[in-house]
Amino acid sequence: MSKPRFQFTISATDGKARTGSIAMRRGDIRTPAFMPVGTAATVKAMKPQDVRASGADIILGNTYHLMLRPTAERVARLGGLHDFMGWDRPILTDSGGYQVMSLSELTKRSEEGITFKSHLDGSRHLLSPERSMEIQRLLGSDIVMAFDELVPTTSTRDVQAAAMERSMRWAKRSRDGFDSGREHAERSALFGIQQGALDEELRKASADALRDIGFDGYAIGGLAVGEGQEAMFGVLDYAPGQLDAAKPRYLMGVGKPDDIVGAVERGVDMFDCVLPTRSGRTGQAFTREGPVNIRNAKFGEDQGPLDSACGCPVCGKWSRAYLHHLVRAGEILGAMLMTEHNLWFYQALMADLRAAISDGRLSAFADDFRTRYYGGRTQ
Repeated sequence: MSKPRFQFTISATDGKARTGSIAMRRGDIRTPAFMPVGTAATVKAMKPQDVRASGADIILGNTYHLMLRPTAERVARLGGLHDFMGWDRPILTDSGGYQVMSLSELTKRSEEGITFKSHLDGSRHLLSPERSMEIQRLLGSDIVMAFDELVPTTSTRDVQAAAMERSMRWAKRSRDGFDSGREHAERSALFGIQQGALDEELRKASADALRDIGFDGYAIGGLAVGEGQEAMFGVLDYAPGQLDAAKPRYLMGVGKPDDIVGAVERGVDMFDCVLPTRSGRTGQAFTREGPVNIRNAKFGEDQGPLDSACGCPVCGKWSRAYLHHLVRAGEILGAMLMTEHNLWFYQALMADLRAAISDGRLSAFADDFRTRYYGGRTQ
């Protein structure tokens, strides 16, 4: 029997939280899921087989960075992103809109799209809904994200409303552009992105427009951009419920472990964030007792593991003292081992969340997690 193009199944619920799976041609994705970020066709400091060994079912690739280097056209000539990077499971690619607005030296927005200068060489490019769909098709993405416009949550309501409305027009153009690549569309999925900043009314209008267009899943965009956890959770108290309950809900760019636990309690199914890999490269490890700054002098002769309850290869073999030495010495192995531990920690957290939802004990698990995690603070 052939694998389905895209099929989301909810196997259990606990309050607003859900656990289940997404079946796709390249494999199943267990939800709630955390997607390690492979910005430039690599999860930094990790080999693909080691990312998979951590428990990851899917990774994220970045449209903006790959369109500039090595270019989507070159990746396509080389067999697509999966073959290029050696990852044979699902890949979600973002639309590129966030990076265009956050990294480019100069951008100009119009109804057509966003014209920008490359942060690499200053060359000028136009990224539109149609071009974003073309790039993601050339990459061979399994889950394609619609092109949207992001504005700061501190913008005026008029600015937020205009950006949300334009994003919905771009969502329809993304849908049409995705469907025009018939062969790719027949084996991949397209997610729409809800916008509306911190405004419940705008979020509802966005959700209604996306539902009318029709997507395989829905992302909650425009959060984790500096508004703080309280404000983010305030939006998540209602935003997931505005979206189609039969489709997966993806919170983009989140986040810290306690952010993820709180978002799962509020009904979110998918996450991505650079935090576990970026933190690993800068000497921060995540543990059940809170974050650990391995550079601290007190770890210089600490022979214990990063996390005594962790089952990762790093905690099973190397001490805090050794990792302290590697990171302080600037050794590449330090970044590799710290990153590997963090990815294992995140995937173990997702597995624990799935099990807690299945067993109907999510509230108790979340309370215990927060007590331990906040109690440790930064060590």
